Amino acid sequence: MAQEQKPKQLLHLVFGGELEKLDRTEFKNLNELDIVGIFPDYASAAQAWKSKAQQTVDNAHMRYFVVHLHKLLQPGADGQ
Repeated sequence: MAQEQKPKQLLHLVFGGELEKLDRTEFKNLNELDIVGIFPDYASAAQAWKSKAQQTVDNAHMRYFVVHLHKLLQPGADGQ
């Protein structure tokens, strides 16, 4: 029997909050950051990001971000 291989974990964090100014990434209130979650791959993180961004489209100061956690955990490793 062939051993089943798990896909490589490339962890991504999705979070957002209201910005002080549109031209900077400085949040109005760090206590109100919205931590959407940690996702096992970029595709699922991007889907969560898009959903949250669409929910807040009426607030120009609200921004959501995808952070490549796997690059922080293993800075020299190859991957997406």
